[in-house]
Amino acid sequence: MGISMIYFVIGYLVCINAAGLASMGMDKRKAIRHQWRIPEATLFLIALLGGSLGSIVGMQLFRHKTRHWYFVWGMPAIFFIELALVLGIVLR
Repeated sequence: MGISMIYFVIGYLVCINAAGLASMGMDKRKAIRHQWRIPEATLFLIALLGGSLGSIVGMQLFRHKTRHWYFVWGMPAIFFIELALVLGIVLR
């Protein structure tokens, strides 16, 4: 893998994890204000696209979705699956 590809992947991961963090914060704010919410499927999609770590940090930072078992168990499960895939690619 070339150096420019590594920079691209790092940049992508930074952006998608920032989106995961921000989406948790925005959804929490909307919940407090009783406004239209971000669908849970969208929150999981962001995590599946590589933003699981940012989503987990957002859950803890904003104390959001921490009572829903499918978020409490699902987000870390997605993270560990993504980590295993990355390690499998890197160590191949």
